[in-house]
Amino acid sequence: FNKPEWYLTQVLMWIGNHSKFLDDKIQPILDKAGSSVNAGLEFSRALVMLILEKLAADIPCLLYDDTLFCHLVDEVLLFERELYSVHGYLSSLPSCMHILSEESCFQRWLTVEKKFALQKMDSMLSSEAAWISQYKDITDVDEMKVPDCAETFMTLLLVITDRYKNLPTASRKLQFLGLQKELVDDFRIRLTQVMKEETRASLGFRYCAILNAVNYIATVLADWADNV
Repeated sequence: FNKPEWYLTQVLMWIGNHSKFLDDKIQPILDKAGSSVNAGLEFSRALVMLILEKLAADIPCLLYDDTLFCHLVDEVLLFERELYSVHGYLSSLPSCMHILSEESCFQRWLTVEKKFALQKMDSMLSSEAAWISQYKDITDVDEMKVPDCAETFMTLLLVITDRYKNLPTASRKLQFLGLQKELVDDFRIRLTQVMKEETRASLGFRYCAILNAVNYIATVLADWADNV
């Protein structure tokens, strides 16, 4: 169970390798019989049901191993993305996200997501380049003079959104949104702490960088306000 990519990749290969046969040979038979069944989707659905059984058996064994659990979630999300984007799977059919949404698994996912996000925030703020803009030498790209830590933080929030956006229920998505709000508040506190160290040099490089960071984050959050 520590290598979920093995069986997830195998299922994707089976779906891809059988698609032409199902479309060319099986679907015409179903159509001729007046059936509304889509052969390719039915084949995919049956294989996904096997994966759900496998996940239901494996997840309890690795719930409290952060590394293995995080790896499983990453692989499942990659699998889901390819299943929908490449193989035309439908959101109305059974999905791995239903397993990840079950209470014990979901709460563990939230906990691990928060843990790794906080670690990322620690590293981005302790970096030597934290207050320097990646684009400082390209004036037409760097109008807001965004420090690296602020840009990395907003990318972190965007990645989290991308990971949970396909959850099947709004209530689960809202719990992830709650996590993102916590992270924004945590980042605000960290910026405040750094700013207090810089009050004697309010026109100094780092103090200005903090103001630029706050302005950038506020602007991006305002842009995201219409994203339901």
